[in-house]
Amino acid sequence: MRQTSPVPLRRPRRVFVLGGARSGKSSYAEGLLTRERAVDYVACGTPAGPDDPEWADRIALHRARRPASWRTVETLDLASVLGEPGPPVLVDCLTTWLAGTMDECGVWSEQPGADGRLAAAVDDLLAAWAGTRRRVVAVSNEVGSGIVPATPSGRRFRDELGVLNARIAAGSQRVWLVTAGLPQRLR
Repeated sequence: MRQTSPVPLRRPRRVFVLGGARSGKSSYAEGLLTRERAVDYVACGTPAGPDDPEWADRIALHRARRPASWRTVETLDLASVLGEPGPPVLVDCLTTWLAGTMDECGVWSEQPGADGRLAAAVDDLLAAWAGTRRRVVAVSNEVGSGIVPATPSGRRFRDELGVLNARIAAGSQRVWLVTAGLPQRLR
């Protein structure tokens, strides 16, 4: 049985879009904001380098789909973006945000205090998500249904992303799962 909100949400402020790799989740999320002239498109991935043409192609594909009036912001500082006034925000994606944040916090190099820094960064993001006055659509990969990673670092990342996704979903007014290009409303 689908749960409904006691108050109709014509234009929910916080929308979360999940899906697997190449599922259509980013295209769907962009479609939710097509009527908006101005959008801050937050790209959390690392810029493409000359030695990674496949990543450059992915970035070019995403850019080509977006209206020219949308501003691209390349940052991992999502809490600051969500705390600023401005147009709607599209975050693409929390998966790359988490990978970059784990790296910045020293998780991969096992630096002392890395787990605490990561927990604080996630808590800051969640507080910004809950408190933002901007309309925001965030995209993330659903990795919990796939292959169990062969390495401890892969399993750690999968687990951290699963927890982050669950916490973001809990603070969202709408949650969508996109599979094979087909969106299904979860909330």
